[in-house]
Amino acid sequence: MRYGDFPPYVSVAERRAKAQRQAEKLKKKLGNLEPVAVVGRTPAKSWWGKSWNQNLERYADYSNRLPRGRSYLSNGMVLDLKIDKEMIKGIVAGTASSPYQINIRIQAISDSVWKRLVEKALGKVETLQTLLEGKFPEALKDLFFAKDAGLFPAPNEIKFDCSCPDWASMCKHVAAVLYGVGARLDTSPELFFTLRGVNMDNLIGQVAKKETEKLLSKQPGKSSRIIQSSDNRLSDISSLFGVSLAADATDAISAAPEAKSAAPVIPQNAHRKSLRKQKLQSQKKNRQKRHESVS
Repeated sequence: MRYGDFPPYVSVAERRAKAQRQAEKLKKKLGNLEPVAVVGRTPAKSWWGKSWNQNLERYADYSNRLPRGRSYLSNGMVLDLKIDKEMIKGIVAGTASSPYQINIRIQAISDSVWKRLVEKALGKVETLQTLLEGKFPEALKDLFFAKDAGLFPAPNEIKFDCSCPDWASMCKHVAAVLYGVGARLDTSPELFFTLRGVNMDNLIGQVAKKETEKLLSKQPGKSSRIIQSSDNRLSDISSLFGVSLAADATDAISAAPEAKSAAPVIPQNAHRKSLRKQKLQSQKKNRQKRHESVS
């Protein structure tokens, strides 16, 4: 029953209970679901998740429409969310008896933009050690987040469709899924690169290659300390993005040579004992010589 043009009020508890019932029905029909759970009022906590949300919010096309989906996400209404290359598919519970199907297509980043980003990124990463320590330079983050020129999509690169009857170009169900992507990136940042159709091996591999050449140019000879492609330290780089490094970029990353060992230092007391021992041996030999001459 409606009062005027407004639907009847439904409490948060009732919405969550209804969403849970719809999720149980979907599991029987579709099998495995990947719902998005958000703890607290912040839809994303990592740099990748926050940047995804901030990128959408900074465009006027979306800034007034996205907030409608935040409550849906926080109330557990996003029952399923799957991210693939250039495609996001979601299922969101709503007022209807059946949940709504959402398809969002994200255009892959162009080759020219990606090439420019890689070239600029190579100049920003100072040392391979920075990546090995699990840190990503702030300057590189700013480069990736550049408006209309970074990794994050602009509105004209996003197309969406929802099965709900809402006439708005972006309904609350689509908005909930978009915020859900930000939450998913908190735990799976590699999905961002899958979605945008880019290969992080290309960037990390070139950084590793550049650092290899820089280190080798400083060393006159071969070092016995070589980071092979099977070295566990390389996993620290790939774990930063959830990707694996190309083998040809990791075959010969040289570390600094070990310091030459200095000559052993003999303690003063030990030196005195040694001299005393030599003196006693010399006296013993002299006594033997005198004894032999007498006999």
